[in-house]
Amino acid sequence: MYSKWALLFAAGLAVGGTSGFLLTTQESSKNGQNIFVPSKDDYKMVYNEIARLLLEMDEYDGGSYGPGFLRLSWHASGTYDKATGTGGSNGVTMRLAPESKYNANLGLDNARGFLEPVKSMYHLLHLNEELLTAPYRNVPLDQLLRSLDISRGHSCAGIRWTNCPLEARRQDADRTACTPDGRLPNAAKGPPHLRNIFYRMGFDDREIVALSGAHALGRAHTNRTGYEGPWDFSPTVFTNEFFRLLVEEKWLEREWEGPFQYTDKTTRTLMMLPTDLALVEDAEFKTHVERYARDSDVFFQEFAEAYVKLLELGVPFKGQITDRWVFERYD
Repeated sequence: MYSKWALLFAAGLAVGGTSGFLLTTQESSKNGQNIFVPSKDDYKMVYNEIARLLLEMDEYDGGSYGPGFLRLSWHASGTYDKATGTGGSNGVTMRLAPESKYNANLGLDNARGFLEPVKSMYHLLHLNEELLTAPYRNVPLDQLLRSLDISRGHSCAGIRWTNCPLEARRQDADRTACTPDGRLPNAAKGPPHLRNIFYRMGFDDREIVALSGAHALGRAHTNRTGYEGPWDFSPTVFTNEFFRLLVEEKWLEREWEGPFQYTDKTTRTLMMLPTDLALVEDAEFKTHVERYARDSDVFFQEFAEAYVKLLELGVPFKGQITDRWVFERYD
């Protein structure tokens, strides 16, 4: 394992070395000191290295780190409070205690650990913290979904994620900016709780349901959340199956010693959380569940829009939407 990381680290340095001149010469002056200002090309190198590792490190949790990264970026952004302007991905406080240690974030150290070689590699190139923490904020979502065998899901999703924009103007913070515990959804709750959490960030009912579709990917682990199992039969393929199962399958209370969760009647191998079933118990939520179950194109489009919004909550953008960067897919 250690030798494999060493090889990846060495390969990453070779990639970074090809643009060393750019990395050491793009500076501005402030109070007589040179301050490095990362360019789009610099972020592209970070993007490519993460994408490369996502494709190569395919032995984790069913074949991909992708679902873990989706959860990492979701939890780093889902702490935003529009009333106070605190939380969100700005500040990158997810990487710091106590926020990194909250129960809702258990297991995310695996995704952060995956990114450490990337952060270390660019640290050796003497970049500033803005770029050093870029991997934590700017996981390449289109490449992430490509690593999840998106081609075996729906081709339109791959096209749309290729156009997922990146806005790099985030500002780093220290641990004093960590948000209080309890800002992320509690899986044991119902519709009122979901609305409290998401309305606090500025989302409406449609966006709540769209973002819940992230459960199309990955699985729950007893040593992290207490819950256990995948939500659907293809946890590394991004599809609308999560919504189809909510509508078409009969869900029963699982008889086990863990927390209350549901299992499917047909195979007894899948799971749903109370917050998942809340989406079909509430009439307003259910309308959107049924839309997404019928039409995967609609789900992909509305999920992408809501997810970009989630990642940008609280970020002090100064430019226009046209200033966002769209990177070409890494092959």
